[in-house]
Amino acid sequence: MTDTLIPSRREILRAGSLVVVFSLTGGAGTALAQLQNTAAPAAPAKPVMLTEVDSFLTIDADGAVTVYSGKVDLGTGVKTALTQIAADELDVPMSNVSIVQGDTLTTPDQGPTFGSLSIQVGGMQIRNAAALARAALLEAAAKWLNAKPEELSIQNGVIASPTGQVTFGQLVGGKTFNLKVDHTKPPPWKNAKAYKYVGTSVARLDIPDKVTGRFTYMHDVRVPGMLHGRVVRPPAIGAELETVDEASIEAIPGIVKVVREGNFLGVVAQSEWSAIRAARDLKATWSEWKGLPEQAKLYEYVRGSKVAKDEVTGNVGNTAEAMAKDGVKKLAATYDFAIHTHGSIGPSCAIAEFKDGKLTCWSASQMTHSLQKQLAKMLALPVENVRCIYVEGSGCYGRNGHEDAAADAAILAKAVGKPVRVQWSRADEHGWDPKGPPTLIDMRAALDGANVVAWESEFFIPQQTPNMFLVPLTAATLSGLPADEAIAPGNIFQNSNIPYKFANIKAVCHRLETTPLRPSWIRTPGRMQNTYANECFMDELAAAAGEDPIAFRRKVLDPADKRGLEVLDRVAQLVKWESRASPKPGASGDVVTGRGVSYCKYELVRTYIAVVAEVEVMKSTGAIRVTKFHVAHDCGQIINPDGLRNQIEGNIIQTVSRTLIEEVKFSRSAVTSLDWESYPILTFPEVPEIVMDLIDHPSEKPWGAGEPSAAVVPSAVSNAVFDATGVRLRSVPYTPDKVKAAIRGAA
Repeated sequence: MTDTLIPSRREILRAGSLVVVFSLTGGAGTALAQLQNTAAPAAPAKPVMLTEVDSFLTIDADGAVTVYSGKVDLGTGVKTALTQIAADELDVPMSNVSIVQGDTLTTPDQGPTFGSLSIQVGGMQIRNAAALARAALLEAAAKWLNAKPEELSIQNGVIASPTGQVTFGQLVGGKTFNLKVDHTKPPPWKNAKAYKYVGTSVARLDIPDKVTGRFTYMHDVRVPGMLHGRVVRPPAIGAELETVDEASIEAIPGIVKVVREGNFLGVVAQSEWSAIRAARDLKATWSEWKGLPEQAKLYEYVRGSKVAKDEVTGNVGNTAEAMAKDGVKKLAATYDFAIHTHGSIGPSCAIAEFKDGKLTCWSASQMTHSLQKQLAKMLALPVENVRCIYVEGSGCYGRNGHEDAAADAAILAKAVGKPVRVQWSRADEHGWDPKGPPTLIDMRAALDGANVVAWESEFFIPQQTPNMFLVPLTAATLSGLPADEAIAPGNIFQNSNIPYKFANIKAVCHRLETTPLRPSWIRTPGRMQNTYANECFMDELAAAAGEDPIAFRRKVLDPADKRGLEVLDRVAQLVKWESRASPKPGASGDVVTGRGVSYCKYELVRTYIAVVAEVEVMKSTGAIRVTKFHVAHDCGQIINPDGLRNQIEGNIIQTVSRTLIEEVKFSRSAVTSLDWESYPILTFPEVPEIVMDLIDHPSEKPWGAGEPSAAVVPSAVSNAVFDATGVRLRSVPYTPDKVKAAIRGAA
């Protein structure tokens, strides 16, 4: 036999060793056994470059397919969708496909799991690799079966011809693919009509184990010889550690070590309860620090912050000249959006093991490849000596505390020479995870009759360190170890420009040098805040023009943008929209109702969404109840309709909570909203009904759906409150006190 199964001139399949797969997301009953009481799993020698098919998939002698994904499932159903994509492109049953996620030793670096790019980018990279593998298998089978390519068919991992059949395992088992993949020039994919799984509501693969309690979360992982660590947090963010009295915890059993590195103070113990007690009771003194602005003057602080640069995101015509014309009606408004915490229901958790000069870290990080680099820098290790292994946590939807817990564990593990598990408390999570920064927006426009002749907007938002999406690790900062000196709130300039065609537009982002509290990206970063201001102000212009809000938007959308027009039309049909101007005429009584529309073309290049919110407002108390959301959503090819519904429902529920309730409270020294009482979120009785119209384009590429539907929620609610009451809400969250003040101001 030769070393290859197909002609060597193509170099598609070369002889090699069988790839042995370890998966953190194995079947029920095995995952917990793999993760509990086990050392870091051995990994196959395999490529991880984005340019290699073998980086993305392997096929063993039994025909089982393992997909390697740098994008991870944060509880959103991505694992199921990626399995659908790979199974369809290869023509194998989904049951034959398993997925390894976010292991820096075995998976390609496809970028952090953010930006609604898991399917749009990560999934399509896997589809590209699978398509090339499928073509290679067909060519190998033609030679094996002595058949013509057009005579071949594939079903369930078996290639058949009139002369016989051969399995994937027979063709490639014990060998590796040797194919280059260029994702800028994708190979031909299967015709969408031939897909068996893509486009169908395949049941989520993770749900059975989750509802029966068998699923292994990060918090369930155990490692042999593991100890428990906790960090003693400074009473003020910038406080200096002055003294530590180790004798103060001598009576607590099982204390292994008190670890001090600069202003980083932690304890390691044999049990978690001993670690908790030790962190609580350890006596330490700290310096004072009051470097935060007064919360009551937050937006004065934001407006007065030094501007690092101005970023012009929209520039059409001459707005100053148009504003100065006689006879135009000028409007202006200022909007603000509060600081939010991620508020993950389960606090962050990580395990680190430092052994033989190498670090292994188990983490729920959504960016394990980036975390690998940060931990290597912090501990002055070669990157290849750090391995990060993804294990699903309780969700994050942005860069929350997972990476910081990993850094805590790494420092403590190095100090004691044994694996250390760090479980954050609720106060750790709320007090020390990075925050979504405050946003301040000034809007101006000029109307000539019912026509907008000028649009100006100014966004006061923190700068983004160029090409640096690494949020500084708290442990590195406190300890004085090497850290990334960066401000990384995400691409929060997106959607500051508008999708509407006005003759004169000027959108400017004032990128501020600093911002209160350590920022990071949080669900729909920037796109939510910017869309909120733009779509609220569009509603103000429609009302000033005396026009129906949907008709007003339709007339200024690009006529060539058919998909944008379609989502507006479809949401109008869904809600049975009555054409009229806002506010609603004839409203009376204490409880009034209204409707509000909002529209978004995400980042002005992808995923179209239009929503209508329905609200009830009790004027005497200022309480808002969002009763119903109608959603028209177009993200191109839909991989899993039910999974998409899950995403949209989660977006709307979480963002209604952020719109009505959530706001980080702080003193001059630290965050003070450290629990669910001081940082409340939406409760089950307050969840609105959600009705959807999912617009599928099976022959188009899929776009992201993890963020866009969140972007339109705050503006839709504000516009609905105006429709009900005739008053505008321009400050998130829309608390009862703000509602009552607005009503009093309009009286």
